[in-house]
Amino acid sequence: MIDILREVGMIERALDSMSNIEFKQIGLARGQYLYVVRIYEHPGIISEQLSNLIKVDRTTIARAVKKLEQKGFIEWRSDPQNKKIKHLFVTEKGKEIYPFIIRENQHSNAVALRGFTDEEAQQVHDYLVRVRHNIDGDWNLVKHGGKREY
Repeated sequence: MIDILREVGMIERALDSMSNIEFKQIGLARGQYLYVVRIYEHPGIISEQLSNLIKVDRTTIARAVKKLEQKGFIEWRSDPQNKKIKHLFVTEKGKEIYPFIIRENQHSNAVALRGFTDEEAQQVHDYLVRVRHNIDGDWNLVKHGGKREY
C-alpha cells in the first residue's frame, strides 16, 4: 500500500517548522497562526466549531486561545442572547497580522506547486479534500470517545 500520509506528514512538518520561524517575528508561537486565520475568516466562531475546523481537541483549543488572547490577537465576546456562549473575534492587532500570514501561505503554496499545471494543482487539491473527508468520520468518532474499527 502507498503510504501517502507519511508524505503528507513530512510536508506538514516542514511547512509548520518554516511558519514557526517566519511568524516568530510577529509574536506568534508554534501553530498559533492557524487559529488567528480561522477566527479571522469565521468571526464569532465558538470554540467547538473551531475545534472541528482545525481538527484538534477542546483542551488544545482552550490553551491556544488563552495564549492568543493574552498576546492581544483575539478576544472573547458574550453572546447577546445567551451569556454562557462565548464567541471568538480577531482584535485589531490580529487583523494587522492576517495579511502577512496569508502572504506566507500563498508563497508556500506557490513553492509546493512549482512545476504543476493548473489542472494538476486542482487535482491534488481535490484528492486531498477527498482524503480529509474520508478521515473526518474517524476523527469525529475518536473525538467523542469512540473506538475505531480495524
